Amino acid sequence: MIIDAYTHLFPEQYLKTISAMLDPGQMATWFRNTPLCNIDARLRTIEAIPEYKQVIANSMPPIEALGTPADTPELARLSNDGLAQYCADYPDHFAAFVASLPMNNVDAAVAEIDRAINTLGARGVQIFSNVNGIPLDDPQFLPVFERMAEHDLPIWLHPVRSGEFADYRTETLSKFAGFFTFGWPYETSIAMTHLIFSGLFDRFPGIKIIAHHLGAMVPAFEGRIGVGFDDFTRYTSDGELKAALERLAYHPADYYRMFYADTATFGSAAGTRMGVAYFGADRCVFASDAPFGRPGGFATAVDTIEIVQSLGLNAGELDGILYGTVSRLLRL
Repeated sequence: MIIDAYTHLFPEQYLKTISAMLDPGQMATWFRNTPLCNIDARLRTIEAIPEYKQVIANSMPPIEALGTPADTPELARLSNDGLAQYCADYPDHFAAFVASLPMNNVDAAVAEIDRAINTLGARGVQIFSNVNGIPLDDPQFLPVFERMAEHDLPIWLHPVRSGEFADYRTETLSKFAGFFTFGWPYETSIAMTHLIFSGLFDRFPGIKIIAHHLGAMVPAFEGRIGVGFDDFTRYTSDGELKAALERLAYHPADYYRMFYADTATFGSAAGTRMGVAYFGADRCVFASDAPFGRPGGFATAVDTIEIVQSLGLNAGELDGILYGTVSRLLRL
């Protein structure tokens, strides 16, 4: 059995609604991805891989980017209702779904957590690395993390950053797809850092957060993380950093390994080896990011399966990554 813990799918009615709201040019990459938008095409790609199921989540853009705080709760409900129906209609294809939240309306987001989990059967929620530019450690978002800790189900952390986020002060737009290729891993890593320094893991020791794309930049910068929070901080004038370091129960580097991570590296064998070595096999879950990557995500999913199988893990570790850990986290 293989459970793909992080894949994206637009429910039909939700897709029709946002298609009427968005500039087709902005969403061309998404709308042209047939297995993202068409359930029949999606089922065929799943069936092409033996003993394989997917956990499904909504895709870009974030719900909160689509409207006002009065508008977005209904969009979240529409998305979650649609994904729940797909799981009910195709249980042999979809192991579970991840709920979307209207994060620009925190009261509604908390209410939707309860509705999606208790009524629809969602096995966690997806949030993005910032909420319309506001960092996740802003106190207004604390009730979302508190409620997910109470439910004891995972939070999927997805990066978001647009081309309007320039790479240099002298520019108005990010060039050469830098905002996506390098900006998204940066976004994930910075969001992880903000959550750590907010004291989230001290406040909710059992909280479960799955960092997309194998923890982004964190495994590759393991050594720099140690130096950054040791030698450099001896000379920093950043009072907020010093105060945070004093509040934390552990060294900052220890908290990064409290995240879970998925194997969605778009077929990078070296990246997968590094990420699994960093987080440990018991905190990694198989994911392909389908239907993104090579045609319809199918080839990327197959490549990722083969890479995980080639890591030299023992049987228990391999089974844990492929299906065991996500089954435990989601209580499947």
